[in-house]
Amino acid sequence: MEKKRILSGMRPTGKLHLGNYEGALKNWVALQDDYEMFNMIADWHALTTEYWGISGLHELIEEVAIDYLAAGLDPENCAIFVQSDVKEHAELHLLFSMITPTSWLMRNPTIKDQARDLGLIEKDEEITSINYGLLGYPVLQAADILIYKADAVPVGEDQVPHIELTRQIARRFNHLYKKVFPEPEALLTKVARLPGLDGKKMSKSQGNVIYLSDSPDVIREKVKTMFTDPQKVYRTDPGDPEVRGCPVFSYHKIYNSSEATQIEADCRQARLGCVACKQILAERLVEAFQPIRERRAKIEGNQGFVEKVLKEGRERAEKVAQDTMTEVRFVMGLEH
Repeated sequence: MEKKRILSGMRPTGKLHLGNYEGALKNWVALQDDYEMFNMIADWHALTTEYWGISGLHELIEEVAIDYLAAGLDPENCAIFVQSDVKEHAELHLLFSMITPTSWLMRNPTIKDQARDLGLIEKDEEITSINYGLLGYPVLQAADILIYKADAVPVGEDQVPHIELTRQIARRFNHLYKKVFPEPEALLTKVARLPGLDGKKMSKSQGNVIYLSDSPDVIREKVKTMFTDPQKVYRTDPGDPEVRGCPVFSYHKIYNSSEATQIEADCRQARLGCVACKQILAERLVEAFQPIRERRAKIEGNQGFVEKVLKEGRERAEKVAQDTMTEVRFVMGLEH
């Protein structure tokens, strides 16, 4: 039976961290044996919010590729490629922009929050003041997905509106011209929500993350700085990790699930101090990501391997994208 096809990707705005891994990458690795996978490094999407330029973009792309591979994506199963290397994405984006009403984009439930978070609009400013690249990125995203005729896209619940817009664009194109595109499904995945080391939202810009590339010593040092229950000053003070939002306990539930219940009880009953609790967590994190560090070391020691993977991934992606665009141009009357 022919495998169904998936498109997924991340922006190369920095090295990948535990939030990226738990939120997406871990799931991609689990899906790769059952689906035909296209895993994109979305450099054009990175420019929608950092259009003035990203310092060291080439190096960041390579870092993300290494993170993909170190996490367990197998280039034999997946086409790993850079978005801008497959120019057909831009052509399909342009053609989709001709048939997509701006009202669809203005209704995007996340766009105004994104623009505000990025400092691109003020509190009461209208969404029309932001750049088209950010407003229109769902159209580019639709082109990314549909150029491979993806059957599904693995996403969390917050991304479902974007997939629905992709389905709308596919439906409108098929109605206007001829049925070319499937309407991809959102492949909902249970996402482990990790807070940052300080208990706030995890963010590279805030420096409250653990990177997949961090060494054991760096992991231990970062865990030492983690925020804990402010009312548990001494080991003999009882803590309340759930109610007071202790990020250390949130990490224990994911990376030390077999001991999490006992750790919670010991914390509440003042049998376990925060220093010891962090030490236990640090060692569990070091153990959990040892396979990723080992794969990373092999990849970094294999000169030219990443370039080879990206070249082969581009060739596989280009073949599918070119076939799709030949069909699109034909039904739109653009073949000469």
